Amino acid sequence: MSAREQGDFKFVELGEEAVEQQSTKPGERLEEPVEAAGPAERGSDTQPEKPSDSIPLTNPHTVLVKREPIDKHKLKRFFVLRPGTIEQAIEDIQSTMDEKEDGSVQSVWLLAEVDHWNNEKERIVLLAENSLLICKYDFIMLSCEHIQRIPLNCIDRICHGEFTFPQKSLDKREGEGLRILWDRLREPTFLSRWNPFSGDFPFCTFTEHPVLEANEKFTKMCALDQFRDQLTQAAQRAHEKKPVPGKANGVLVLKQPILIETYVGLMSFIGNQNKLGYCLARGNMGF
Repeated sequence: MSAREQGDFKFVELGEEAVEQQSTKPGERLEEPVEAAGPAERGSDTQPEKPSDSIPLTNPHTVLVKREPIDKHKLKRFFVLRPGTIEQAIEDIQSTMDEKEDGSVQSVWLLAEVDHWNNEKERIVLLAENSLLICKYDFIMLSCEHIQRIPLNCIDRICHGEFTFPQKSLDKREGEGLRILWDRLREPTFLSRWNPFSGDFPFCTFTEHPVLEANEKFTKMCALDQFRDQLTQAAQRAHEKKPVPGKANGVLVLKQPILIETYVGLMSFIGNQNKLGYCLARGNMGF
């Protein structure tokens, strides 16, 4: 290296040191880099959670499993959130009700039904005076496709708890669910258990809808605990009003795991990951 190049090299080093000294004035402390916010801290409208150290736990072995919230821009894909859509759906379903058989509507809920193959399906649930109506509604075409009517005086058990699977199952599901049973003497057949399209089951299972945290209105409509409480009270009144002969009157509420007998779960994994059971804006496909 020549003498001139060495001088230039030293000049560059001195220049860099001068810039660093100028950027850091005497008496100032360099700010520490801010760590990136975790999934629970960014993109949320709710208040931040308190540190786990300040939360008293009665049982140190208790594990709370929560469903991951959906981003705000993904929530816009749900057609049920379009203005006036849920009101139109409720009006269409009420027009098909039999007032003498069902009675007046007590409350309306937006839930996700989980079938025996762990597939999620979007449902509107109407709690009437005498019946529980589970409605499959097309929020894109604004049409009611199917209604399952369950007399409230036939409901004998309501189970709520975390989802569980067989020991050797590869399938899984986070969160809690609610199972409603209305015929304890009838067991599903072997063919019904292994038929993914079978609906011949004396029970139905629900979990929270993904739009639970969209706004205050849908937070109330998707509240699973409040739905369980109102359903229990309505079923008790129906048993007292119209008891079923030869059947024990009253509803038994149980806190226990909800078993879903699937072992591989490939079909439900693809469907639930892509939200195939919901009315979503899928985007455009073309060239």
